[in-house]
Amino acid sequence: MKKSHLIQIYALSSMIFLAGCSESNSQSKPAVKVSIEEQIKTKFEKEILPAPSSPCFAGAYYRKAYSSKDFWLGIGGTVTLPVLTYDPSRTNPNKPGAYLDNASVYLGGNSDEQETDIGLTWEIIREEDGSISKEHKAFRPFLRRTGYKSGQTSLYMNAPAEAKYYWYSGETVTMSIQLIEAKKIKFIVEGAGKKYEQIFDADGYDPKFMAQYKRVNAIDQVANEGKPAQPTTAKVTGAKWTETFLFRSVNGNVVKAPMHTKRFTDMQCPAKSYFNLSSFGESGESIDIFGSR
Repeated sequence: MKKSHLIQIYALSSMIFLAGCSESNSQSKPAVKVSIEEQIKTKFEKEILPAPSSPCFAGAYYRKAYSSKDFWLGIGGTVTLPVLTYDPSRTNPNKPGAYLDNASVYLGGNSDEQETDIGLTWEIIREEDGSISKEHKAFRPFLRRTGYKSGQTSLYMNAPAEAKYYWYSGETVTMSIQLIEAKKIKFIVEGAGKKYEQIFDADGYDPKFMAQYKRVNAIDQVANEGKPAQPTTAKVTGAKWTETFLFRSVNGNVVKAPMHTKRFTDMQCPAKSYFNLSSFGESGESIDIFGSR
């Protein structure tokens, strides 16, 4: 065999060997994926931690997870809606068929001292024959804001009383509120083949302001705001947040930062004895509320 042929064979063998080594090394050292969590830690080394505790505001039984005051742009999550069991002795004397206890599952926040509550509440509906129900029969979207120093007044509104905006106990929905520009919050709730979307004006919200965001599960009580929670055998059970996240800008992109226990203040009001909570996964939580404990 000619010497030139031997050199060619040797060179080819070396290339095959080196390729095999390269492939082996590649398999032993897979590419590292940088999680959103790590991106945030890298970009925002001084991320503000939430307060260890916060005083309760009287008037209801509620479980609130409240973020730190930081450059968050909103909050979202996926939740299975709970079952409300009434206290039969607590009927509403002013509204036959209604009760003094109610259920709500919602998001919200506080920016420059303007508070928002946005989500789902157990509500009356418009029946198929066009009449309005006396009883509360479905979860309907609601949006609430307090007044602001700009002169913007307080506001409460519901989604239209239409079947396409009714959700029921046991259904799973994804909800989010996101600051899309100064003074504009986008609210979206969707699930079970239905969707509601609304741009909500809130003058106190601005990407340049630090803000806090929250998720809340509650037994609300009629005309009881600011008063001690009234004894009741009502309960709201079966709620399950499979995830909760906070919106934040990272390198010009809006990402979802998991709202795990290190990212929220744990509030169980008026006392922990009224709740059964169970955490799971990175940011999941099951929530049962009892008014009789």
